[in-house]
Amino acid sequence: MSLPKIKEARELSDAEIAEQILAVKRQLMELRLQQATGRLEKPHQFKHAKHRLAQLMTVERERQIAADAAEVATSALSEPAVTAAE
Repeated sequence: MSLPKIKEARELSDAEIAEQILAVKRQLMELRLQQATGRLEKPHQFKHAKHRLAQLMTVERERQIAADAAEVATSALSEPAVTAAE
């Protein structure tokens, strides 16, 4: 099984990303529980889950930064310009 691609994460909506972040965090918790009880059969799943979580959080942060930049640009355009005479 190969690692998930970030391209797939970028195609998701904001709500889907938030939902998947919670799902992956739950999966990591379950994997830790399985490891503690000695029932973990595939330890490589930790790597895959952590990788997916990092991808989802990266895409979420990229969108947050883009939204903040757009908000700053919009507010800069709507504010009146300050002149030197004032």
